[in-house]
Amino acid sequence: MNKTIYCIGLIILLVSCKSKTETEIMPILSIDNYSDTRSATQSTTFRFYVNVSPVSAKNITVQYKTNELTATANKDFAPITGTLSIPANSKEAYIEVIVSKDSLIQADQTFEVELSLPTNAVLAPLAKAIGTIHNNGTYLPIDATGYVAANSYAGMSLAWSDEFNGKTINTAYWTHETGGGGWGNNELQNYTNSTNNSFMSSGCLVLEARRETVGNNNYTSARIISKDKKTFTYGRVDIRAKLPKGQGIWPALWMLGNNISTNWWPACGEIDIMELLGHQPNKTYATIHWGNAGGGSTHIGNNYSLSTESFNDKFHVFSMKWEVDKMMFYVDDVLIFTAQKSQVTGNYPFDKPFFFIMNIAVGGNWPGNPDGNTTFPQRMMVDYVRVYQ
Repeated sequence: MNKTIYCIGLIILLVSCKSKTETEIMPILSIDNYSDTRSATQSTTFRFYVNVSPVSAKNITVQYKTNELTATANKDFAPITGTLSIPANSKEAYIEVIVSKDSLIQADQTFEVELSLPTNAVLAPLAKAIGTIHNNGTYLPIDATGYVAANSYAGMSLAWSDEFNGKTINTAYWTHETGGGGWGNNELQNYTNSTNNSFMSSGCLVLEARRETVGNNNYTSARIISKDKKTFTYGRVDIRAKLPKGQGIWPALWMLGNNISTNWWPACGEIDIMELLGHQPNKTYATIHWGNAGGGSTHIGNNYSLSTESFNDKFHVFSMKWEVDKMMFYVDDVLIFTAQKSQVTGNYPFDKPFFFIMNIAVGGNWPGNPDGNTTFPQRMMVDYVRVYQ
C-alpha cells in the first residue's frame, strides 16, 4: 500500500472520530414547565429552570422569549426577551417571568417561554416551557339578573335570612359536611371545606364542583347545612339562586328533619325545594320524602320547566309555603306542586324542625355520571335564603 495514501486515510479517520466525539458530548439544553397560584395582592415570580446535560467546560448562552397562549402579555404577565448566560460547569440556570396580581376567579391561563440560538450547546427537541397560572382568586363576577322575590308577605314577618353579603360563610348559620363515599347515591364527589369549593363573592354564596382528585374521588364539591343552628317549622322559604348544568351535575336546595341523628332517613322527612339534573338544565323538581327509618322512601312531587332558557342563564327564586296541613312549592311565584298532609301515609314528619342543605353532587344514581361533554368547574350561586313566619 502507498504510504502517502495510508497516512491521508488515517488522518481522515482521526478527524472523523474527533468530530463525532465532539458532537456526542455537546451539551443539550432543556427547559422545565412551571405552574403556580396567582396572588390577589402581589405579583408572583415564575421561575423556569434551563437544564444542561451533560455539563460543559465552556460558557453557554441561549436566547429566550415569552409567547402568549391563553394568558395576555402586559396584563397577565410581563413579556421578556433576552440572553441567558450559563457559566461553565453549571448544571442549570433559570429565567424569571413576573405574573401580575389579580383577584379574579377564572380558568387557568398559560404562556410559553421559548429558547433559541444556543452557543456551545444544542437545544432539546422541545425547547419550550409552559407557564400555568392558577387563578384561585377571591372575586367572581356574577350577573345578578333574573327573578327577584318580594321583600314582605301579608301576615308574615321575616324570621331569619342569610343575604351572603359577608366575606366568609357565617359559621353561626352553616356547617360544612365533608368526605366522599358516595353519600348513599353512588355519587362521585368529595365534599370539602376548601375555599375552592365554597366562597363568597359579589353578595352571593358560590358552591363550586371541580374536576380534581381528593382521596378516592376524582371530583370535589361543597355541601353546607344549618343543622342544630337554624331550624324551622312552617312558614315561607325563598331561595334565590342560579344553577349549574351539565351531564352528571346535581344541585339541590333542600331540608331534612333536625332529628335525623335519632330518627334516621326517611323517617325524619325530606323536603326538596329544588333539584336539577344537569342534562336537563331547563327543568327543576320539588319533592317530599317520608317512610320508615332506614327503609325506602315514599315520595310525591312535580317538576317545572322553562320554555326558552335554562336555570343557568339567570337567577330564579325557589319557594316553599309550609302550613300545618300542606306544603306548596313555587318557581318564580308560579305554583308547581302542593303536597297535602292527607297524602302522607304512616308517620307524618313534617310538623317538626327542619334544617337547610345546599349542595352540588357529581354523578349518582339519578343524574348519571359526567361524560366527555361535561365542563368544570360548575357553580351554584345563591343570592339569599329567607324564612318568613
